[in-house]
Amino acid sequence: MAQAKKKTTHSPLKKKRVYKKPYNEKHIIGFLFAIGLSLSIFIGGLLLILSMLKIPDIRNIAEYQPSQASEILDRSGQVIERIFIENRTVVSLSEMPSYLPRAFVAAEDGRFYEHPGLDFWSVFRAAVNNVKSGRRAQGGSTITQQVARSLLLTPEKTFLRKFKEAILAWRIDTLLSKDEVLHIYLNQIYLGSGTYGVEAASQVYFGKSCRNLSLGEAAILAGLPQAPSRYSPHKNLKAALKRQRYVLNRMAADGYVTRGAAVDAFSKPVRLQRNIRQQRGENGYFLQLVKKQAEKILGQPLSRAGVRVRTTMDSRQQHLAVMALRNGLTKSFPGNKSVQGAILSVDACNGKVRALVGGRDFNNSAFDRATQARRSAGSLFKPLLYATAFANGFTPATTLIDAPFSIRGQDGKMWNPKNFSGKHYGETALGTALIHSRNIIAIKLLQKIGLKKVRGYAEVCGIRSPVTADLSLALGATGVSLLEITAAYSPFVCGGNYISPTLISAIDSNGGKRIFRAVPIGKKVLKRSVANEMKVLLGDIIRQGTGRRASGLSVTSGGKTGTTNDNRDAWFVGFAGNTLGGVWLGYDNNRGLGKGKSGGVVAAPIWREFMEGTVKR
Repeated sequence: MAQAKKKTTHSPLKKKRVYKKPYNEKHIIGFLFAIGLSLSIFIGGLLLILSMLKIPDIRNIAEYQPSQASEILDRSGQVIERIFIENRTVVSLSEMPSYLPRAFVAAEDGRFYEHPGLDFWSVFRAAVNNVKSGRRAQGGSTITQQVARSLLLTPEKTFLRKFKEAILAWRIDTLLSKDEVLHIYLNQIYLGSGTYGVEAASQVYFGKSCRNLSLGEAAILAGLPQAPSRYSPHKNLKAALKRQRYVLNRMAADGYVTRGAAVDAFSKPVRLQRNIRQQRGENGYFLQLVKKQAEKILGQPLSRAGVRVRTTMDSRQQHLAVMALRNGLTKSFPGNKSVQGAILSVDACNGKVRALVGGRDFNNSAFDRATQARRSAGSLFKPLLYATAFANGFTPATTLIDAPFSIRGQDGKMWNPKNFSGKHYGETALGTALIHSRNIIAIKLLQKIGLKKVRGYAEVCGIRSPVTADLSLALGATGVSLLEITAAYSPFVCGGNYISPTLISAIDSNGGKRIFRAVPIGKKVLKRSVANEMKVLLGDIIRQGTGRRASGLSVTSGGKTGTTNDNRDAWFVGFAGNTLGGVWLGYDNNRGLGKGKSGGVVAAPIWREFMEGTVKR
């Protein structure tokens, strides 16, 4: 039997293995193209958003050069005035005490040295606290964000502005070091009372440079950025002290100071700068003249110049001058606020003006009667006449006849001059005539030596006003300012040398570069022997002549009184040691001061009070 054929069957669970072909190059290229396109769209969209946001360029922030105040300093370097568009003076971190920047970091941004310009933890914490309090009690801005806001953004409070601020803060943190950011912040931040930066604030609140701040004072400044008006020590000292305590506690908690140092700083009393209006009132006339001269030197307004003007002012003498004038006017003219006056002092042998007051009160009248007013000099001019005579062969022992005489004036009328006493003294030595201010002798002396020589001497001694060209010049019938007639006495103190007065010693840029330096302008106008003769006679005037009410100083002194017709002007100019001082009293409308109100009676005592304080150290 034939064998049956075996039938082969396959298991349904067994599938034939199929090998797929790998991706080809087209697939790979397509995939990479899709990724590239996506990235391009993302980056392009991001750039478009940033462009639409108009994020400011931060490159210029690295070269921080803000508008700065110009400072006017007294002779000791104390700031006495600031002129500005924005009241700011840039100082480096190295010029600040180490605890000053640390106080701001502790108060404003405790994690400043750790975060990248943004502190998300502080933002979260502030948000939680604001929700709990139900109001916006805290902000989360870092110091870097505050720099970005101040320099590059508007103050509007919107989400978009905050978003820009965050981007800028991060970019600034990558561009600058932490110290560079802190330097900008401490010079840029608004600290109330019109001040920007720690130096301006230190000057306004405490009257000194930030380099001289105590720890407690630094803490007060560091407490201001949160609310400059609310925590201003000028407006609310109690609130400022409460904020000071918070800052000191934060500094102790962060390890910047010890707990004991913080307690000690808080316990010390705060001494604030005195009233700015009062200070400007005392220094106003001096500063007004300095500003005018400085702007002429610089060729631009001080508000834009950003310079340090170093003046010759001695703040102590300036205050003494204000008080002496005020006291003298009150004593001689009680209840009369219309009588004006001026007073000044000059270092005779270098011309540096140490004090200058041009009226009762600068805040009420800025007209400077020490430099702008031209008043008849009266007998104050006589020393210039006698010095010219002694330089031309006359001596204090030379005699002339004091007797009545008449002379026809330029107007054709007869002039009958008289002595102040109304008497005549016959043959009189020139020295005696000067000591007692005899008018007749002065006129006759002028006749003998000639107008030309006297006018010439007055001009080389700084009398800028046109000098009278007739015999009335002997009696001081020529207009002078108090400053120029006081400086004209310098040859009598300085061996015959006249030194032109100056109020500005130097001008420096805020970077310390010297822009201008004053060079004393002096010249020999008298022989030393003549100058010594005049100095002795001026001393005799105080001891036995018309200036006796100026006597009694502890140093060698001398001077001359001056009084014009009807007592319209009362003068006294003299020296105490090497200091020259001048006083003028009168009405602005040129009316008489009243009977008996001569220079020797009302001006000399003011000069003496001022000089007595000046020579005491």
